[in-house]
Amino acid sequence: MTAELKDDPVPAPRPGAPLLEVDDLHVRFRVRDQDVHAVNGLSYTLAEGETLAILGESGSGKSVAAQAVMGILDMPPARIERGSVRLRGEELLGLPERRRRAYRGDRISMIFQDALSALNPVFTVGDQIREMYRVHRGLGRRASRDKAVELMERVRIPSAAKRLGDYPHQFSGGMRQRIMIAMALALDPDVLIADEPTTALDVTVQAQIMRLLAEIQDELRMGMVLITHDLGVVAGVADRIVVMYAGSVAEQSPARDLYARPAHPYTKGLLASVPRLDRRGDALVPIKGAPPNPAALPPGCPFQPRCPRAEAVCSAESPPLVTVAPGHDAACHFAEEVYGAGTE
Repeated sequence: MTAELKDDPVPAPRPGAPLLEVDDLHVRFRVRDQDVHAVNGLSYTLAEGETLAILGESGSGKSVAAQAVMGILDMPPARIERGSVRLRGEELLGLPERRRRAYRGDRISMIFQDALSALNPVFTVGDQIREMYRVHRGLGRRASRDKAVELMERVRIPSAAKRLGDYPHQFSGGMRQRIMIAMALALDPDVLIADEPTTALDVTVQAQIMRLLAEIQDELRMGMVLITHDLGVVAGVADRIVVMYAGSVAEQSPARDLYARPAHPYTKGLLASVPRLDRRGDALVPIKGAPPNPAALPPGCPFQPRCPRAEAVCSAESPPLVTVAPGHDAACHFAEEVYGAGTE
């Protein structure tokens, strides 16, 4: 548990500024005398009440980017080489840790993918929720306890007052994830980053968690960044999607347009590898090969060693983001052709 130190006040938001802006973010890790290129030029914006999904395979840089936005990267070995993260116009990168901590949990919060690891096993869940109110709001013991019970009831944990004294291992996986959601929402943040919030949960519990997040998001009008590799989860909740591959943006688009007409071969491959009810009996087509080593990325397009559409230019030149439709961009030399072909 952290010491009960009062954080510096958060500055008032700047009028007219987007809720969250990430611009040209680059993150490297120095490991065994090698530079590991984890995030390479990630950019996106998030509006109030919007859900932005960041989609990609394991190792694509999704979680590292989220930790950079939250300010919880271990530095070293991580290093933010350049870029900008602005919350309602306020630059977060480079802020002193004391001021950055005032944002963390209060204005921008995060749900981690493994609740059992993220929760402290030696403190009760009540103590861990109450700490948010004591540190950030200065509430006393009784007031923070009442808030914790209220919050546990809000995320629909049965017998909340009785379970306040239970430890994380005494809850099921779905209930632990609800505790994580409660802690993330304790201070009514403007932005919620949900990093694989349904990993290791069965399908029915996944649906319950996603419905809960959607309901609370509507209530608070917060923006949500959903990090996942699950195309099924994304389809039901996302307004816009950013597809990442090898630390870079492969494609970004409104969700409906991306599912109907992908403009990058990688996105098209992801969609082709997922079963569809309207195409029963069709063979699934996997993406051949494996993602590249981030310490030794291939020249040109990082997807070209696995791409069925690759030509000589793909290994010679890195593709720029090409706009194929309003709000729909793809980093592919043949983006317009892929987009024109749709999902067929």
